[in-house]
Amino acid sequence: MMQNILVLDKVTKRYGDFVANDNVCINFKKGEIHAILGENGAGKTTLMKIIYGIHRPDGGQIFLRGRELKLKDSSESIRSGIGMVFQHFMLIPKFTAVQNIILGYEDSKFGFINYDRVKKK
Repeated sequence: MMQNILVLDKVTKRYGDFVANDNVCINFKKGEIHAILGENGAGKTTLMKIIYGIHRPDGGQIFLRGRELKLKDSSESIRSGIGMVFQHFMLIPKFTAVQNIILGYEDSKFGFINYDRVKKK
């Protein structure tokens, strides 16, 4: 039986009285592919931004490889091995897929990113 890589346990996010994510529970195992589907405004992007560290949940816990994950920002998620490809309107069209994924990646030397090292990570 494969171990869970990423676990969302009762993750909740509110904006005032509006509940964007309500007690979301998902387990991700290595090698799995998941699709998050729903209407506009269903909370899909909010959930992904929580996983990526852009938003903080108001409730629940997130575990990465068995350890609780409390991200302060997306650079911490990148260091933890989490990447995110944003919706098309958030992408830079002239960038490659790798360039869009590592957008905001802080681990650079003199402002240059070592793409070979990034691809390995």
